[in-house]
Amino acid sequence: MKSLDIKLKNIISSNYKASDFIIADAKDADMAAGIRAPGYIRENNGTLTNKTASYEHYLKKMESMTASEEVDIMLMSMTSAERLINKKIFQNNSVTPAIRLNDTSCTWGMIRNGEYSKEESRPFATAQLKHAKNLADLGLYSITFNKNVDRDVAMLNLYRDFRIQAEEINMRHFLEVFNSSVINLSIQEMGEYVNDCILKTVSGQIGSERPLFLKIQYNGPKAMEELASYDPSGLVVGILGGSQGTSRDCFELILQAHKYGARVALFGRKINLSEDQHLMVKTMKQVVNSSLKSDEAVKYYHDSLSKININPDRSLEADMELTDPALKL
Repeated sequence: MKSLDIKLKNIISSNYKASDFIIADAKDADMAAGIRAPGYIRENNGTLTNKTASYEHYLKKMESMTASEEVDIMLMSMTSAERLINKKIFQNNSVTPAIRLNDTSCTWGMIRNGEYSKEESRPFATAQLKHAKNLADLGLYSITFNKNVDRDVAMLNLYRDFRIQAEEINMRHFLEVFNSSVINLSIQEMGEYVNDCILKTVSGQIGSERPLFLKIQYNGPKAMEELASYDPSGLVVGILGGSQGTSRDCFELILQAHKYGARVALFGRKINLSEDQHLMVKTMKQVVNSSLKSDEAVKYYHDSLSKININPDRSLEADMELTDPALKL
């Protein structure tokens, strides 16, 4: 069995322990960010340059992380999945390959000269489900509630149609729910709104079509705790990483989310844009498994970078700052 399946079994059977916390490396940014999706080239000492990395470089990072077995899921675009799964890198390996199965226009925030974040998010699907199933049996489906009845109904109908197709071919999925960028709500109000929207969505589903877990934005302790405690055996809650932020943001996010009931972390830029992706994930695990405080984790991370002769992107003082407002509630 893959580590994901073992850990999910423990989580839903109330046998959860910290080592069962699931970590996904979300390297599907090429479906949203364009040329800058792979990040930037680093020199041998870790110093960041302004030269964008190639897609081949991006693939090598996926291969390296998969080979390390430090994560439980490798989330990819269909193109990446085809290349890497056909190379058989997931055979005899504990990592589960997953494919982004649909798109939402709110993910286009990194498109150069675009202003899509000013618009209500539109769902659509570039990937074809039949091709995805030939590669893997797990995928990500994304939705965004806009507080617009017509758009939200259309979006939920598309999600229903997806579940019908997925169930017919035994395709499992996890559900990503973004905060809307066009709704004027406080962090607390957004958490309440998104939580209620999620629950009304999954309440109309039977077990065989339900998502394995959720991937949502962290909207503070109260919102996380109320959703995670609502139906722990039927609704596993996970968090998305969002923007890169500081190392303190990364470690504090996973610390708070885990404390208030999240059992999955699906981080993209926080892993991919770090000085050393393997060390970043190992430190994330330290935070969850040993309750390492986030400021202590930053010091540990910087000390570990120094030992392998990698220059950090920020000074220790700058990297100790919390910049995400949701982490200050």
